[in-house]
Amino acid sequence: MRNDSRLSRMLHVLLHMARHEGAMTSETIAAMLGTNPVVVRRTMAGLREAGYVRSEKGHGGGWAIAADLETVSLLDVHRAVGGPRIFAIGSEHSNPDCAVEAAVNEALAEALSEAEALLVARLGAVKLADLGRTFDARSASEMVSAHSA
Repeated sequence: MRNDSRLSRMLHVLLHMARHEGAMTSETIAAMLGTNPVVVRRTMAGLREAGYVRSEKGHGGGWAIAADLETVSLLDVHRAVGGPRIFAIGSEHSNPDCAVEAAVNEALAEALSEAEALLVARLGAVKLADLGRTFDARSASEMVSAHSA
């Protein structure tokens, strides 16, 4: 099964946008992601509806950050881009009278609920600004390494 990469791809885009002077066109973003501008526009629409980006028409137009990166979490972006359920694992309900099926479903439901709560809490705690600071620190470290060589 193929992974859904919308969250990581849009986080990538949002960080580039935050560091970019002016708006970025759908074509520029599509080239960066190796996809089609139509896919970019469709995905960005959810971010625009959530108020995280804005679109600017005309010459020099495109997409620009519209929110404070300190306030937008990874979970917010996941929800805005229409990300899938956190886990695709589910339980079987074809024989509700089967005691074995009921025991399996109960165990799975409890484990998945606990895991989802942990992941949702973690995604909610990490802000876009945190990713930006991590990027900045890595960039600075790479520059120091390059100058030392």
